[in-house]
Amino acid sequence: MKKISLFLFSVIMIFTLAACGAGESEESKQKQNGEAQGGSEYNLVEDGKFTFAASGEFRPFSYTGPSGEMEGFDIDVANAIAEELGLEPNQKKFKFASIVEGVKTGRFDAAVASHTITPERQEEVDFSTPYYYSGAQIFVRPDSDVETLEDLKGKEIAVSKGSTYAKFASQVTDKVQSYDSDVVALQSLDKGRHDAVITDFLTGKEAMGQGLNIEGKEMIERSEQAVAVAKDNEKLLEAINEAIKKLREDGTLTEISKKYFGEDITTKPE
Repeated sequence: MKKISLFLFSVIMIFTLAACGAGESEESKQKQNGEAQGGSEYNLVEDGKFTFAASGEFRPFSYTGPSGEMEGFDIDVANAIAEELGLEPNQKKFKFASIVEGVKTGRFDAAVASHTITPERQEEVDFSTPYYYSGAQIFVRPDSDVETLEDLKGKEIAVSKGSTYAKFASQVTDKVQSYDSDVVALQSLDKGRHDAVITDFLTGKEAMGQGLNIEGKEMIERSEQAVAVAKDNEKLLEAINEAIKKLREDGTLTEISKKYFGEDITTKPE
């Protein structure tokens, strides 16, 4: 009787251990499959990829390099975020004025394209914590007597389509010319067109460094730039915020900023 009991006990133990092993194996397989998919917990355009949009016409934030791929500050930040998320960066060049709509409709996972956080845009998409701080500035030719926005009353001002700069121009004139690119607007100013351009002060600074004969005047505002994500993708937004926090803490954002600007634009001004 004792031998039979021991035999039954042994059989039960064997089946129990086998079941546990099978359970662990199945759990392990599921974990491996989840990792292989990459970002399966997010609502992604393509599994395993962080599909982000930028204009490619906003040097030094995004521009087309010799390889045909976009390069620049925004692109490096997007690539660093993708790495933190464990995803492959998948850049998409798109006209700036239509990028927010592309994020909203699910064409892109995110926009890493120097979008200023505004109440109007917040109605369409959600924004991450800012990854850099900038501001709008007036640029004119050296022979201009313009110093402030008030001096531009009734004059012709050029801005980029879809940017927040048009609102400043429209406060003082109805002669507002729109370009697909801030850089093209500044080039037109250099060639004698328009009375001024309102754009990001860093873009103007870069243009002057590239040889355009223009000058910066009044700084109109300070602004916060962030990553735009569709409103139904909360987990992705949370992950991007965590990534930005880590990249700021470990010095990666500062390093990328100094690479393009020689200074840190990723820290909020005092």
